[in-house]
Amino acid sequence: MATHRRRHRHHTHNRFRSLIPAISAISASILVLYGLMSLLAPSVNHPHHFTRRTSTSLNDNVVVDDSPAVTSLFEVPISGGMMIDRSLWSTRMSKFYFGCSNASNKFPKVESVTYPNRYLLIATSGGLNQQRTGITDAVVAARILNATLVVPKLDQKSFWKDSSTFSEIFDVDWFISYLSKDVRVIKELPHKGGKSLVPYNMRVPRKCNERCYQIRVLPVLLKKRAVQLSKFDYRLSNKLDTDFQKLRCRVNYHALKFTDPINEMGQTLVNRMRKMGKHYVALHLRFEPDMLAFSGCYYGGGEKERKELGKIRKRWKTLHSHNPDKERRQGRCPLTPEEVGLMLRALGYNKDVHIYVASGEVYGGDDTLAPLRALFPNIHSKDTIATKEELEPFSGFSSRMAALDFIVCDESDVFVTNNNGNMAKILAGRRRYFGHKPTIRPNAKKLYRLFLSRENMTWGEFSSRVRTHQRGFMGEPKEVRPGRGVFHENPAACICEDTEAKSKLETLPRKFGKTDADSDEVNVDQDTENEPELSDQDEDDDLVGSQFQHVVNGTSVDDDPLMSDSPELEELLSD
Repeated sequence: MATHRRRHRHHTHNRFRSLIPAISAISASILVLYGLMSLLAPSVNHPHHFTRRTSTSLNDNVVVDDSPAVTSLFEVPISGGMMIDRSLWSTRMSKFYFGCSNASNKFPKVESVTYPNRYLLIATSGGLNQQRTGITDAVVAARILNATLVVPKLDQKSFWKDSSTFSEIFDVDWFISYLSKDVRVIKELPHKGGKSLVPYNMRVPRKCNERCYQIRVLPVLLKKRAVQLSKFDYRLSNKLDTDFQKLRCRVNYHALKFTDPINEMGQTLVNRMRKMGKHYVALHLRFEPDMLAFSGCYYGGGEKERKELGKIRKRWKTLHSHNPDKERRQGRCPLTPEEVGLMLRALGYNKDVHIYVASGEVYGGDDTLAPLRALFPNIHSKDTIATKEELEPFSGFSSRMAALDFIVCDESDVFVTNNNGNMAKILAGRRRYFGHKPTIRPNAKKLYRLFLSRENMTWGEFSSRVRTHQRGFMGEPKEVRPGRGVFHENPAACICEDTEAKSKLETLPRKFGKTDADSDEVNVDQDTENEPELSDQDEDDDLVGSQFQHVVNGTSVDDDPLMSDSPELEELLSD
């Protein structure tokens, strides 16, 4: 028995000795592999790492984060990064479409339809661009009522507190002259017996169509002779007879011309931007503290942001709390400056592009703008390319300053917006009418998900997805169904197609591959999931932009209780 135990121990010892070389080899292999991994793996402070922090800077040809971070695949190249299969500075099919707003032969001359002793006045509401929509619609309303229009009064008591009159913003003589074949316009009510007529004040509901004006306003006009429609913004239906829609276009795109001092200063700013490079991008950036507070969105600023914006929100008693994450997921929040920059870089615009920024006070100031400057160092505004002396005649007048921004944005090669306010809508429609110049509106719902998960993908994958999501949001012809969106944003009745030229191009031999006509024209019958989320004024009553629609849905068109309780809401968000 003892002998058997000795033999067993000896056998076990020999087996263990035979395993020692194998164990040593495996251990050595592990040590070598670990050493290689240590040498090859970048440190946590490696400049190519990118985290979700908003503070970024350019270093070693990439956009980087300055804080310790986990390893990320995401890095933004210093240049465009890859070849783009489209022009960055023009829309593909624009040469086949043009603005057309002449009246048809069926539209009677003004002399035959204007009745004496019918005078229509309006009081506009909101900022410059919201007032512009009111002025445009007032001309059409006067034509529907066969009345003489008195030059509109601008809103001087709103949130914007601008004392400017119509003639200090727009060329009033040009306005009267240009419309002389459509509507009779006078500067003030006539006097009778040494006294001026006193207009009867009333308000029409939103979305009021031709029959609505004839039923609600015409009987009062016949009795009182002069009627003033107050708070005249979006008080005309989005769907009208084609000749009335074309009249809208003649007013908005031709009759409303800024005064010479505004136009001259605006062109000076445009010329200075042009001298900086062959092309420039204009960005309309809405990121003011009041707007962010009203939107109910959260941008990662911690307790400080919650307290500051929460304090502002208390000013509006009718404003209810919303889930910030839900608001972002549903595309109701304006993109941050950094997100706008990432979108532009992904679309192919490199860091050398010059960007003109039209904005009010940006929440967070320079810290908020720093990531955008890191992506695009050549950032400008009217305050940086003009002297205080040059801007002095316009300073202190928000509408005149807004008019300067409007001109520079309108003349830009590419217009970008992070919001869906009135300036963005009007410029989108105007740029469609005058040649479909590139107009980029973010597909916020899709982009939000992409921004959220960007650390887990390469730049190539990220930029490819951005371009996919932005298809239909770039200002191409026919990317929006006719009738969708407010008319000022999508003036489909005033866009004509050169079918002959288009058909000739399509019949040319395809020896050299695809022509522009073969390119991916956006299909107007595209899936609604990918269609631009424009508001339909007659269906949604979108007062201040689709991202804030949840606040005003269910409001009575006659009473507007929210607006009457908090008129500052609409004025604040109007432009």
